[in-house]
Amino acid sequence: MEKTAVVEISRAFRHPLYQKVIHSYKRVTAHDELGCEIGDHVRIVESRPISKNKHWVIEEILRRDVAAAEPEALEVAEELEILEEMSAAAEEPDVSYEEAEETEVSEEKTDVEAEE
Repeated sequence: MEKTAVVEISRAFRHPLYQKVIHSYKRVTAHDELGCEIGDHVRIVESRPISKNKHWVIEEILRRDVAAAEPEALEVAEELEILEEMSAAAEEPDVSYEEAEETEVSEEKTDVEAEE
């Protein structure tokens, strides 16, 4: 079953009498030549019977689900971004200690000059 995918078709509609939103799901097996992964959104088309239960073919992948396909890669990428931000903040301080002292001293001088 390397080239078989189980596709879930979801449908939401309002009940004609009670006006409640009803969600219905249908699962069909489809022939997969494109290599889709779990969580991908695909377009399927009806075809000739390929096997006992396979009567659909995946025509195209509309949207890939990156989180479901590679969860470890996303976690590693997020950790790398955090580490890079932390190292950049540690390497480039906004104001150095010496500059902070100089600004405090110059502010004191201007206060003294203003009092005279």
